Amino acid sequence: MVLGRKQKSAHIVWDWNGTLLHDIHTVLEATNAAFDELGLPVITLERYRELYCVPVPRFYERLIGRLPTDSEWQLMDETFHRHYWARISDAGLAEGAAELLASRQEAGRTQSLCSLAPHDRLLPLLRTYGIDSHFVRVDGSVGPSGGGKAAQMVRHLAALAGVEPGRTVVIGDAVDDALAAAHAGARAVLFTGGSHSRASLEEAGVPVVDTLHQAVETAEELVAEAVEPPREDSAGVQA
Repeated sequence: MVLGRKQKSAHIVWDWNGTLLHDIHTVLEATNAAFDELGLPVITLERYRELYCVPVPRFYERLIGRLPTDSEWQLMDETFHRHYWARISDAGLAEGAAELLASRQEAGRTQSLCSLAPHDRLLPLLRTYGIDSHFVRVDGSVGPSGGGKAAQMVRHLAALAGVEPGRTVVIGDAVDDALAAAHAGARAVLFTGGSHSRASLEEAGVPVVDTLHQAVETAEELVAEAVEPPREDSAGVQA
């Protein structure tokens, strides 16, 4: 979709898991079910948010004191996803997400979705929740799981005709979302409703908010501040 000759407002790139999809409790249940199979101790939500990071093998390193071997990681990843996808119907959209997406589209503002969720599973979920038409582009992961989003974000933005990275804001729930945004030349706002604690999100050095409405407002403010012309004082001198 072409935005026109000049992008007027922020283009928002949404994250999915933990941001638009409120699935943190589903993730925790699946994690503990997988841990039970793997002989690892149960983890609390607070502990999960304290330790979680991307790439995901580092998360397991924090839990067990060493990086898992390739075969161990493959087993851990497969076990978690088996339990997660068996429980996905218990998850719902984050509060106000559907209305927010619809209102932005109706106002002529653009948004897309870039997620580490498998692409072939992501698209049917968006249709199930009735929000697939709100995005000008959707990119899920098509490669091995567990890695970061930086390279994928670059590809995602490159595929969006008329979208300037400097006017783009990534909204996500993980430090990796902020890193991916910076890698692609975009800004980021992080949301506390997902995988990280507020303290860990604040280490990313970008705005941290508690609601998706606040995230969108902050995104627009970031872009407005970036393009606002210098002010002049009464003597005509730029401030």
